[in-house]
Amino acid sequence: MLTTPAARAPLDPELLAATLVAPAGPLARLDVVARSGSTNTDLVAAVAAEPSAWQAPALLVADHQDAGRGRAGRVWHTPPRAALTSSLLVDPGVPPHRVPWLPLLVGLGVVRALRATTGLDAVLKWPNDVLLPAADAVDGWGPHRKVAGILCEGLPDGRAVLGVGINVSQGADELPVPSATSLALAGAATTDRGALLDAQVREVLGVLDTWRAAGGDARAARGATGGTLADEVADVCATLGVRVAVDRVDGSVLVGTVTGLGPDGELVVRGADGVDVPVVTGDVRHVRAENRTA
Repeated sequence: MLTTPAARAPLDPELLAATLVAPAGPLARLDVVARSGSTNTDLVAAVAAEPSAWQAPALLVADHQDAGRGRAGRVWHTPPRAALTSSLLVDPGVPPHRVPWLPLLVGLGVVRALRATTGLDAVLKWPNDVLLPAADAVDGWGPHRKVAGILCEGLPDGRAVLGVGINVSQGADELPVPSATSLALAGAATTDRGALLDAQVREVLGVLDTWRAAGGDARAARGATGGTLADEVADVCATLGVRVAVDRVDGSVLVGTVTGLGPDGELVVRGADGVDVPVVTGDVRHVRAENRTA
């Protein structure tokens, strides 16, 4: 298993540019850097400093990210060249009320890319995590482990920065929590970060193009399988149909069963009183059916 720094090749900027930047690829600009504290932070700052120099879609990717940011201000770091950390600048081009679909659709693109390149059965955890199957359950995650996280940030000009971090070649001793895994630990067919990045960029942009063409209505946009994008998200979302505990921003906890997704990507949770509650934000934990207060 590739878990030593010597076995982790750096990204090849010239090869990535040749395949991903127009006219050969979908990107208007690609920057590959040796190190970034957070690719999202750096890209947001770069766009603010020189908006005209960054035409969407554009990508910033770091060989090593050592202060990555997640939802609720969480910070983490990874060993050099062990993860695939990137931020994609896009112009959603949809009505504001449709934007909550963005992390789910980015997740769908990442799931598609991982399934196609690694042969692993990647799934989504609402709203912004990508998971892989595990042999045993972990509290809050069910029979899965987290392999990737997504962070979407809106910009004042209406564009958005989409951060994706994928655990690629970490060994078990290099992961921060028991709920995490890596592609290598899961037995991926490849851990080539260049191939993974190529697939990720193309799949994510393809999903977003389809969504944009439908005016941001994921329930009308036709996906790759013939169903709608909303259907495709539901098909790969491990949170649907399971019992969850939602830690809400007001400090309360909603416990219930997820019955589906709302028209704008919100999670619909049916509580003990039988009432469906739409959840727009909050930390979602998968809980065992017998655990009524987890």
